[in-house]
This record gives sequence, structure tokens and C-alpha cells, in this order.
Amino acid sequence: MTLNTNTPLLELRHISQRYGSGTRQFTAVDDVNIAIQEGEFVALLGPSGCGKSTLLRIMTGLRPPSEGEVLYKGEPVRGVNPHATIVFQTFALFPWLTVQQNVEVALKARDVPMRVRGTRAVDLLDKVGLDGFENAYPRELSGGMRQKVGFARAMAVEPELLCLDEPFSALDVLSAESLRSELLELWMSGKIPTKAILLVTHNIEEAVVMADRIIVMEKDPGRVVADLRVNLPHWRQRKDPAFLTVVDQVYAVLAGQTQAE
Repeated sequence: MTLNTNTPLLELRHISQRYGSGTRQFTAVDDVNIAIQEGEFVALLGPSGCGKSTLLRIMTGLRPPSEGEVLYKGEPVRGVNPHATIVFQTFALFPWLTVQQNVEVALKARDVPMRVRGTRAVDLLDKVGLDGFENAYPRELSGGMRQKVGFARAMAVEPELLCLDEPFSALDVLSAESLRSELLELWMSGKIPTKAILLVTHNIEEAVVMADRIIVMEKDPGRVVADLRVNLPHWRQRKDPAFLTVVDQVYAVLAGQTQAE
């Protein structure tokens, strides 16, 4: 994807999130600054408890920060950002609805006319490899297929910013790898109108396989310790020495053995 160096698509300025009050106050994230440009696939990487998912909810307007400001295309975000969607770790499907109906729910919530919903839902299900499963129910699908429905539902509203909250972690190894490849194919081919993707993960190799940039966080409190650019062409090979070098660099930062330049 071609990078846009103008106003960031999304920007976090001095974001902090605290819970509780008085002496029982807990700081989840502290003074975080992040900018995401159009055309970028960014991974937010860090250990469990460092505030990655908290930041994701702040970015999309699901949670207001205790301090700081969220900007979208240079404008402050007030309430839920209508230009962003999230794919969660859990499948979060309605078990009483069919696959197609689960996708159409997102369109109905955005007041998309009924005559358009079916066509768009079927088209997206085809793009994620679920052609022929429109009338199936979630209980009839494998975990990987259910997560594909989650991706289709998130993309149905044509979000400019697609946020992924560890969406592959509940899948088996082969299903996760297949879904990663399919998402990258959609992104790199321009088959989806999404302008940027943000992936929350604790998996170093996953971040290096997929992302253009890796923002590394640490916990207690959650804060950014490195912002690394991955200058490797797609498709990336896990046994490639250049790939392994980047993995080692990221691991070293996480382990506190070095400082990013």
C-alpha cells in the first residue's frame, strides 16, 4: 500500500487511562502517543496486561481516555468513531442468526437499506471464502469459519480503519495461518476499501509477517517503548534470515535487551 504522509488517519496524543480513585488508583496506560497514516498496516505488540485492548477501545471511541486526545483526520473523536470497526478475539456472533444475517446486522445498525444489505453481505462472504455458507448457523461452522464471518461483518460497513483485537489467537495454527493470508490478500489487492489496519497481538512472528510497523508496549504502566518499521516485502517467509533478524530485534526490545533507534 502507498503511504500518505499528510494528516494522520488516526492520532493519539498523550493518552492515559486510569481506573479507581485516590490511593486505589491503577494506571492502565500512561502518556501514549501514536499516529497511523493511510495505507499502513500497524501491529500493536506487547505482553498481556500492557493496555493494548484498552488503547484499541479508546481509538475507536468505545471508551473515553482519562487524559489526552484522540484525533481522526485531524478532528477530535467524540463518542464512537463511525469510520472504525473492531474484530474481537471471541467470535461474537448471534447463534440464532444465519451467517448472512450476522453480517447484515452491522449494515442494519448503519441504516443501510434492506435491498442493499443482502447483496453486500453475500459479496463479502464470498471474498472471505464462505460462498455457499450464507444460510448456515454459527454452530455448524468451524472456529476459523466463524471468525471469517466476524471479518465479513466488520468489513461490511466499509470501515476506513479496521481494528483487530487478537483475532487469530482462539484459532488452531492452520486456521489462523490461512485467515492471516486471506486478510493480507484482501488488503494488498485493494479488494476492501479500508485505509489502514491496526492489529493488536502478543505474537511477535504474527506482527512481523503482517505489519508495516510494529509499535511495542510494556506494562506497569502500559506505555510505548519502540516504533519499528518492517522493511520486508510481502509475502514474507518465516525462515528467511532477514525475517528472523526482525523477529530477534523485536524480541530484544520486548525483553529489554536493547533500545530501538
